[in-house]
Amino acid sequence: MPAGAAAGLADSGFFSPHNVEQLEERGLDGYVPDSNRARELNGLGPAAGMGNHAVQHAGIQRMRHKLRSPAGRQPYARRKQLLEPVIGSLKEPGGMRAFQRRGLQKAALEFALAAIAFNLKRWQRVRTG
Repeated sequence: MPAGAAAGLADSGFFSPHNVEQLEERGLDGYVPDSNRARELNGLGPAAGMGNHAVQHAGIQRMRHKLRSPAGRQPYARRKQLLEPVIGSLKEPGGMRAFQRRGLQKAALEFALAAIAFNLKRWQRVRTG
């Protein structure tokens, strides 16, 4: 990837050969493991046996190689610090286990309102804290 390229961090749920290709075509420095590499990266043990066969797709090979390197593990590890705590706070204490409205626009609005409420609570804690 070119120096200064934007980085994309995602969990294995967003992995697909097509998504890996799209990251490369757009010049984005992505860190998206397949489910076997995610198991390895998250400290859950070695990759499952079915994923250890030779991969023919060049983009997937490059992604796996990048995520196995210490330089590749470092940005991927940041993924847990960036967004997952917020999502966890919305889901558990906030009671947001599922969207109440259907449709992309309505769900996006519902999420935006939940994020605003989260940020206001956080701002209040910092302000009084």
